[in-house]
Amino acid sequence: MNISDNTEKANICLGLLAHVDAGKTTLSEGLLYLGGSIRSMGRVDKRDTFLDTDDVERRRGITIYSKPAVMSSPSVPGRTYTLLDTPGHADFSPEMERVLSVLDLAVLLVSAADGINASVRTLFRLLEYYKVPAVVFVNKTDRVGTPEELRVLKEDLLTELNNDLDGSFVDLSEGFENAGVLESVVLSAESEELLERFMSGEMPETGMVKQLFAERKFFPALFGSALKMTGVQELLSLIDLLAGPMKAKESFAARVIKIMRDENGERETLLKVTGGTLKIRQNLTYRPLDADFSEENEEAQPPAEKLEEKITRIRQYSGEKYEALPEASAGSICAVTGLTRTYAGQGLGAESDSGRSLIAPVLAWQVLLPEGTDPYKAYRQLLLLAEEEPMLQLTYNTQKKEIRARLMGPVQREVLSGLAKKRFDLEIAFGRPSVIYKETIGNTVEGVGHFEPLRHYAEVHLMLAPGEPGSGLVFETDCPSDMLSGQYQRAVIQALSGRRNKGVLTGSELTDLKITLVAGRSHIKHTEGGDFRQASIRALRQGLMMAENILLEPFYDFEIRLPQNNLGRALGDLSDMGAEFSPPEIKNETAVIKGRAPVAAFDGYQETLTAYTKGEAAVFTSAGGFYPCRNPETVTEEIGYDPETDRRNPSSSVFCEKGSAVLVPWNEVRSLMHVQSGWTAPGEKRQEEQAAGSGRKTDKNRKTDPFASDKELMEIFERTYGAVERKNFNEAFKPKRTAGDTAAPFRQRKPPAQPKDRYLLVDGYNMIYAWEELRTLAAEDVKASRDRLLDILSNYAALGDYIIICVFDAYRVPGGTEHTYRYHNIDVVFTKEAETADQYIEKTAHRLVKNAEVTVATSDGIEQIIIFGAGARRMPATELKAAVALAVQEAKETLEGRRESEKGIGSSFGEILGSTSEQDR
Repeated sequence: MNISDNTEKANICLGLLAHVDAGKTTLSEGLLYLGGSIRSMGRVDKRDTFLDTDDVERRRGITIYSKPAVMSSPSVPGRTYTLLDTPGHADFSPEMERVLSVLDLAVLLVSAADGINASVRTLFRLLEYYKVPAVVFVNKTDRVGTPEELRVLKEDLLTELNNDLDGSFVDLSEGFENAGVLESVVLSAESEELLERFMSGEMPETGMVKQLFAERKFFPALFGSALKMTGVQELLSLIDLLAGPMKAKESFAARVIKIMRDENGERETLLKVTGGTLKIRQNLTYRPLDADFSEENEEAQPPAEKLEEKITRIRQYSGEKYEALPEASAGSICAVTGLTRTYAGQGLGAESDSGRSLIAPVLAWQVLLPEGTDPYKAYRQLLLLAEEEPMLQLTYNTQKKEIRARLMGPVQREVLSGLAKKRFDLEIAFGRPSVIYKETIGNTVEGVGHFEPLRHYAEVHLMLAPGEPGSGLVFETDCPSDMLSGQYQRAVIQALSGRRNKGVLTGSELTDLKITLVAGRSHIKHTEGGDFRQASIRALRQGLMMAENILLEPFYDFEIRLPQNNLGRALGDLSDMGAEFSPPEIKNETAVIKGRAPVAAFDGYQETLTAYTKGEAAVFTSAGGFYPCRNPETVTEEIGYDPETDRRNPSSSVFCEKGSAVLVPWNEVRSLMHVQSGWTAPGEKRQEEQAAGSGRKTDKNRKTDPFASDKELMEIFERTYGAVERKNFNEAFKPKRTAGDTAAPFRQRKPPAQPKDRYLLVDGYNMIYAWEELRTLAAEDVKASRDRLLDILSNYAALGDYIIICVFDAYRVPGGTEHTYRYHNIDVVFTKEAETADQYIEKTAHRLVKNAEVTVATSDGIEQIIIFGAGARRMPATELKAAVALAVQEAKETLEGRRESEKGIGSSFGEILGSTSEQDR
């Protein structure tokens, strides 16, 4: 069996993986030299390697960024390899993991001195998760003494590989001509037919061996020294023999590897083309990441709409050099410009996303800024770095004005500080870290959510069940299509899978949970896509409030090597930490301990270990997953999270009662659902019995207090922030009904006995992005959309009795001052730098409410609690939209001298306003 048996021409993506100091960068130099990409090999100690070009990389002698290099196969004409050198340092393992989903083949380096440590086991688990075939190269064998010692080392390492890792490893130092080698390969196939044919003298063909390798049935192992170029040629020949390209998709497809910046700071998307061809000026339509900011963040974005953007440039990088290409074919790794909101792991065209990552930071750090620095401006700058390293998961707490970042370790903190200084001239430091917790549940429950403010409708039923440890969130549907269409079922799954869902104990991220959509309902006229997002979030949270919640803390997998005489203290320390470990192994006066320990207790132990062993100990750690917390009550109390005041993650449901939005708390909502899934909680009565026992009616005829939402939100607010000094909070807004009234619509509500000025504070940009007509216009011209909104509000002010103030965010304008002007009959405000519209509205409401009635219109008004602190009333964007349309319609009817009872109410907002003449206005 020789290389000439494999003459397949292709673009093949080859990755190098190793733990730190295993010699990966040196091996990449050797492969690039043999592939003709470089004329001479660089050295790490001389800081002249081809791929490690960053200042920190060269100074520290480590790889930080994954970078591609193109090389030709010396043995297979027409074949091209794109070599991706990945970081070996644990601080940058998320960068390494992002490469794995695009690899056709990997080379896993193992240091002969370190053997199969925790880092190697983690890398092999990652290769298994991403289904990447791999060759193992045991490096630095030149440091072994005699040939006999080398032979013993090979035997020991092969035994260790087969015992510690889940795979069949075959020594291919002598190639495939050795009968024992072929027998091992055949045995790995676990095929009796193939074994019988081999035993009868029939040798396996190259295609069969390639297939077994691609299916990860066996893993070739080679031994050598990258520095001395021993075994490197044999490694490349083996890759030439076994490597094959991925099966390309027929239509265009690509997967994003990472986001980076070119020499001029322009945004580039590094991707692998997995099908078809990508060309310059080609239009791509994709859905950007739904920016689901947590409560601590300043902004909350609506569900991301699809974007269509044009490819303006294609580059094929090889180290720092690049070649401009007119197009890129399947298998190519290239960097493109023109895509503004792509993200790492994203699938484009016919390609799917790469799925969840297995490696993530387990510590969050406070970002410390120089005195006088605007924290929000710094946060927006650092978000640009988070595009390149999404694991940072930056958050901004508006009340504390605090930025937090998730980081892997000290080297990553150093790199982030350097980038902030280089990109933005921003000096940053870091405070003490806090452990990142997660949450799951221990029993099966059904969560229900309903969202039905005026002219909106969605209902969702979710079955929540505990998942396998490490499985993350798994989404399924088991809902009949005649109950809920496939379009809306997909909307439910997308709403939940595209955000960071919180638990109810500490507000930490949910994990290890199976979420199944089992029932739902839409409305033929009133349902919009965003309605199911709201109902889905509420269903999930309602179920969590009923469930047995479990707090999880992160663990490290560790391997400690230390002198045998220090073993006793180490075992005592680990026991005190709550660590779990296997009996220690003793090798030549060195003890080896393997196990796992809580991050909160183990972090920093390496310094202690180094001190009492006088530097003779070595510690290898890797992410070990999340397990039940040892002291959940203490942690929960310290964090102090209140799930019922988390306005971004509500557990209550919204119903419509006589034209008003009614907020029903999570523990009362099940009896009011409009559909039934058939599931009943243990000890719970069925829906009809529950409704009868509570005195409430189900479906549309239920009787509830239409102002229950205000009462509940006021109670929540006062529990959190203290009492609000205002008399008759609800009475002030109750409608005055006459004997003949059957309902009190918005236009019939009368002011309290003592007339007051009525102010309407409008969050301008929230309205623009909440109303479809204005949002569509804003996509083409923001100013035109803003002017259109002001015209609408001006008309509304003329037709009603509100004093209207429309507020627009201008906090991003450097040096901007507050700017106010009169637009016809309304006031318009642009906020000053660093002040958002929400902050201005809250401040103004506090001032005005003493002598006036104040209503705040904002896109998420139903969920907002903070405005109650000012004694203001909330008005959702949908309600304002309906009120404007109603006022315009009534004006038309009056001027035309006729009144049609329901005409125009069901028309679209754009049609009503668009048909209004100047005389009508």
